[in-house]
Amino acid sequence: MKITDIFKQKEKTFSFEFYPPKDEIAAVDFGINIGQLIKLDPSFVSVTYGAGGSTRSRTFDLVDYLKNRIGLNTVAHYTCVGSTKSKAMEDLRSLRAKGLQNFMLLRGDPEIGSKYGFIPCYDGFANATELVSYTREHIEDCCIGGGAYPEVHPESVDAEFDIRNLKKKVDAGCDFLITQFFFDNQRYFDFVDRAREIGITCRIIPGIIPLIKYSQLERFVNLSRASIPARFLQKLEDNRYNSEAVYKAGMDFAIDQCRDLLARGAPGIHFYTLNKSRATVEIYRTLKVR
Repeated sequence: MKITDIFKQKEKTFSFEFYPPKDEIAAVDFGINIGQLIKLDPSFVSVTYGAGGSTRSRTFDLVDYLKNRIGLNTVAHYTCVGSTKSKAMEDLRSLRAKGLQNFMLLRGDPEIGSKYGFIPCYDGFANATELVSYTREHIEDCCIGGGAYPEVHPESVDAEFDIRNLKKKVDAGCDFLITQFFFDNQRYFDFVDRAREIGITCRIIPGIIPLIKYSQLERFVNLSRASIPARFLQKLEDNRYNSEAVYKAGMDFAIDQCRDLLARGAPGIHFYTLNKSRATVEIYRTLKVR
C-alpha cells in the first residue's frame, strides 16, 4: 500500500525507522526489538540506506523481509551517494519488482572518510531534488518521501534558501515529508507555517528521537542543529552522571513533546528508533493510552 493511501485512511500516522543490522549479534537484537515494535501496529516502517550505499544489499533484503514476510507497509531509503542514473534505475526497479512502492529519497551523507563533502558521481545526482525528479519520471506507480529540516539543513545558508530548495524538491515529485528530529516543537510548527506559505501542501510528519543518554547530547545536536530547550538541557546537565535520571528525564520530555505535537495538529509521529525498542514502546504505549 502506498503511504499516500494510508494518509487517506488515517488522520495521524505512527511510524518507526530502522537501520540494517551490521552483524549476526546485532541481527538477533534487532529481531527482538522489532518484535516488540511490530506489536504496536505501526502505520509504516522505514529502513535507512548507509553512507555511500554501504548497506545496499542489507537494506534491500530487510525491506523485502519486512514487507513480504512480515507484511508491514515499508519505505525503502535510497540516496544519491555513489548512484549513477543507470544504477539508481536498476536498484529502484529491483525494489519495485519485490513489490516495494514507497521510497524515501535523500541526497545522503558523504562517503565515510571523504575530505571534500558530498561529490556527485559521474552521471549521478547533485541533490535529492534531481533523484526525486528522475524517480518520478522513470519508476511507475510509486510513492516518494523526502527529508525536511525544521531548523535548516546544516549546509543551507539560511532558512529562506532552505525552504525554497524544499519547495523545488516537493515540486519534483515528493508525496510527503518527514522531518529531521528536533526538541523544540515551536520550531516544527513555525517551519510548517513557512512551508504552507510557500505552497508546500503535502503532509509533513515530525521526526522524534528520545534523548535518553547524556552521551547522545552532543552528537544529536551536531547532526541536526537541533536546539535544546533550556529547562530540559539543565536537567540533563544536572544528572549527567546518573544514567537512570537522564533516561527518565529524556522519556518524560519525549512523551510531553509527542503529546503536544499531536494536540496541536501534527499529522502523527515518525520515531527514529536507533533499532531499540524500550524507549519507543514506552512512549507509544503512553500516547495510545491517552
